[in-house]
Amino acid sequence: MYKYEMILYWSDVDNLFIVEVPELPGCMADGASYSDAIKNAEITISEWIETARSLGREIPEPKGRLMYA
Repeated sequence: MYKYEMILYWSDVDNLFIVEVPELPGCMADGASYSDAIKNAEITISEWIETARSLGREIPEPKGRLMYA
């Protein structure tokens, strides 16, 4: 399990929960429920990392909690 920060919010436009993973550019997921969105994000993180490895790209280290918000 990876320890990247996830930002989760409700989208009225999509009528779904949206998860963004700011440390992995373009890494996002959604789900009809909070838990579905988190599960989908975990899958997307794994796939993002797998793709980056196969392309020889750098994989950012998780930074953990931001010190501001």
